[in-house]
Amino acid sequence: MRYFIVFLFLLITTIGFSQNDTIAVAIQGTVISAETRLPMNNVHVINATRVKGVITDGNGLFELTAKANDTILFSYLGYETIKVRVTNDWIKNKTAKVALTEKAYALEEVVMARYNLTGYIEVDTELIPVDENNYRYSISGLNAGYEVGDKSPSAVGKVLQSIFNPADFLYNVFGKRPKQMKKLKEMKKDDTIRELLATKYDRIVLASMLEIDKDDIPLILQNCNYSEQFIKTANDLQILDAISGCYEEYKVLKKNK
Repeated sequence: MRYFIVFLFLLITTIGFSQNDTIAVAIQGTVISAETRLPMNNVHVINATRVKGVITDGNGLFELTAKANDTILFSYLGYETIKVRVTNDWIKNKTAKVALTEKAYALEEVVMARYNLTGYIEVDTELIPVDENNYRYSISGLNAGYEVGDKSPSAVGKVLQSIFNPADFLYNVFGKRPKQMKKLKEMKKDDTIRELLATKYDRIVLASMLEIDKDDIPLILQNCNYSEQFIKTANDLQILDAISGCYEEYKVLKKNK
């Protein structure tokens, strides 16, 4: 009987730990500054695994649904973005403290433009040359147009060739990462994630959530025929919408192949 009780206890304990690994629960935490040790409000806390985000309150507190081994991103303007893995201890204790470190900025050399601008839009637009190989592209949900690639019919052909070429970079990214690419739609639905990406230009959060290398993002956009200007100047939300649009086209073309 004693051995049976011990066995039953071990079985219940094992079930409890396995549930921690499979069932999402509410976890809490506090975000502080590593320099001042003071709470930080308005920090974006994103569960990259479940594609859900929240923002810390005035006391640096947040509550987020997660399970063991989920990846949590912490991002705040002027601070290093960090990734934290959810552990069983965090789930058991319900709370944790996370410290963010300020970014160290190096001053870069400023290069003056060769155009003698006057400050008057009507005059200056005539002074700055426009690349006729690019055209304005409107992304759904945004209020401005952005430069993309060649508007000639051959541009579409290049994308089609890229999508159906098994040796091509774009084919490998979209075709071999369907699980990660499915996150695109969920990211676009979450207002907290969209708000964060609209303020960022470093591609760090975007790459982490899509589980790809940050340096692969420009290559994806090049293969989707976006212009160099757009790739360099667009914020992360615009990049998200661009990749999402290209991926949707990929799925349609693949289905009709």
